[in-house]
Amino acid sequence: MSAPKQPERLDQLCINTIRMLAADAVQKAKSGHPGMPMGAAAMAYVLWTRILRHHPANPAWPDRDRFVLSAGHGSMLLYALLHLTGYDLSLEDLRQFRQWGSRTPGHPEFGHTPGVETTTGPLGQGFANGVGMAIAERWLAAQFNRPDHAIVDHYTYGIVGDGDLMEGISSEAASLAGHLGLGKLIYLYDDNKITIDGSTDLAFTEDVGRRFEAYGGQVQRVADGNDLDAVETAIRAAQRETARPSLVMCRTHIGFGSPNRQDSSKAHGEPLGEDELAITKQRLGWPESPAFLVPDEVRQEFRKAVERGERWEAAWRQRLQAYAAAFPTEAARWSLWMSGALPEGWDAALPRYTPDDPAVATRAVSGKVIQAVYGPVANLVGGSADLAPSNNTYVPAGGEFQAGAPGGRNFRFGVREHAMGAIANGMALHGGLRPYTATFLVFSDYMRPAIRLAALMGIPVVFIFTHDSIGLGEDGPTHQPVEHVMALRTIPGLRVIRPADATETVEAWRAALTHHGPTCLILTRQNLPILDRAGAQPAGGVERGAYVLAEAAGKPQAILIATGSEVEVALGAQKILQEKGVMARVVSMPSWELFEAQPQAYRDAVLPPAVTARVAVEAGSPLGWHKYVGLDGDVVGMERFGASAPAKVLFEQFGFTAENVAARASRLVKG
Repeated sequence: MSAPKQPERLDQLCINTIRMLAADAVQKAKSGHPGMPMGAAAMAYVLWTRILRHHPANPAWPDRDRFVLSAGHGSMLLYALLHLTGYDLSLEDLRQFRQWGSRTPGHPEFGHTPGVETTTGPLGQGFANGVGMAIAERWLAAQFNRPDHAIVDHYTYGIVGDGDLMEGISSEAASLAGHLGLGKLIYLYDDNKITIDGSTDLAFTEDVGRRFEAYGGQVQRVADGNDLDAVETAIRAAQRETARPSLVMCRTHIGFGSPNRQDSSKAHGEPLGEDELAITKQRLGWPESPAFLVPDEVRQEFRKAVERGERWEAAWRQRLQAYAAAFPTEAARWSLWMSGALPEGWDAALPRYTPDDPAVATRAVSGKVIQAVYGPVANLVGGSADLAPSNNTYVPAGGEFQAGAPGGRNFRFGVREHAMGAIANGMALHGGLRPYTATFLVFSDYMRPAIRLAALMGIPVVFIFTHDSIGLGEDGPTHQPVEHVMALRTIPGLRVIRPADATETVEAWRAALTHHGPTCLILTRQNLPILDRAGAQPAGGVERGAYVLAEAAGKPQAILIATGSEVEVALGAQKILQEKGVMARVVSMPSWELFEAQPQAYRDAVLPPAVTARVAVEAGSPLGWHKYVGLDGDVVGMERFGASAPAKVLFEQFGFTAENVAARASRLVKG
């Protein structure tokens, strides 16, 4: 077998520039991960200069190829490529790697650095995000492309590492990608066989290629990741495979070029050190100084990406103009969807409820809302983790998104909660779609990392969680969420809304669809009565997080604060207290986050500081509620796991009764 072809001189100079920018930045920061960028530089160079269709002057060009660095710890690889190809990221930004206020944080962050498509670092998340992006491309193409008029036609590429492929989320996402036949999804596997602990032989000896083939993917093996032509040939072959996602396994060497760190775990997550960096530069024929060197011919070569991007985008805009002339209605819809705006009158058909209507589970109302807005909000798409009948998320008129039916709006995620969340994130990041997901609240634990990243990125995904408390009944403590609502509330930037009845559920959906960030809707399995709001603030109070649902008959002596199904309990307690001569106000507080966003004057009007006798009622962890009831207040919550029994019995046994709440409020008033 002949030796792999060596890169030409300019190619090698370009690749070594990437390597040394990464090594210099990590050294200057005195922290970071130099090994991955040094080992993967060659294959990344091929992708970014020979394959990737992007426009550095317009990172938001809709028909660009997407690139995901799932192995986000190697962020300096991406930052070097962004700078060199002409994105708005200066050499000074690279010098400020990992520093306060810099545009080059330790892991890539969406919305922070131009050209970064998604926030990565928690391993496997980027892999699943890419699946979501590829789904979005296929779905939009099915919606808009016409014969001789293709305005959606791009690929999703990524670089993944050993750690990504060990994480379970990647297996979940790869399995679904293979099932869906996502042929425009191409991942380069940085197969360097090293992790933090040492060789992958310690814990990862499976045949990765055969595993991905079993998932339905195309797998190619490149024996030397520094063989540029071999890498390019494999990517071109992957592009021609239209019915299967592709994994290109490139054998690389972590810390390539470092005499004493290459192929060792020491190259993974710490600077090379001044001495090792110096001899590495000598070995690669690179000047020892200055640091952050970019030779003029290298810059000129990389900056050709700007001219190529201008041509690609200009050609696409010509296609878009011709498309608009031929299909004006569709073109207007495209513009609306890509803007993220809602169509005028989108909420006209939202259901309305009165206290005379029969009791109904908030999960069922959520399903009716989805049905009601499905027509006007035609880019609302989503599904459930194999719980669609229980979550009320399936819309028969929407069709199914499958390999042979890419225009369907109902997604079958399978029992893959974690991947479902991250895939939905990728769909939202791509743009043009409004994704929602659904499962039982107790399984939010399985998808928490994806929810957290949605909040970190501020992207509009709606996470539907049903079976929200011990009220689900007989399934018992394994399926009864106790700590989950409070755990979700601790995530910064995440809206959590737990509506008390059908009316609040409709308003919760309104708040979710008009919000530019992620929202969790916490919904019941059991039926709840439609509450009487006569004389109270309107249900629009949901948008303000909390409102006075039922005022005291006289000057309030106590305040009962409740969420979800427990609001009915608080209303019952109010009546008992009134019979005893204690005047109590009932406050429905569906969303802490929305309430905290209100002016202090409004918050004080709902929860007057002078009224200190307060009881919060929620069938979940009491942690945090003393923020609203005070240290001397009381919380009727869950201090233990639930039990298997009918919901009515459980509420009685755990104290979620009007009598218990009234008794505890009375003690506070009599003090």
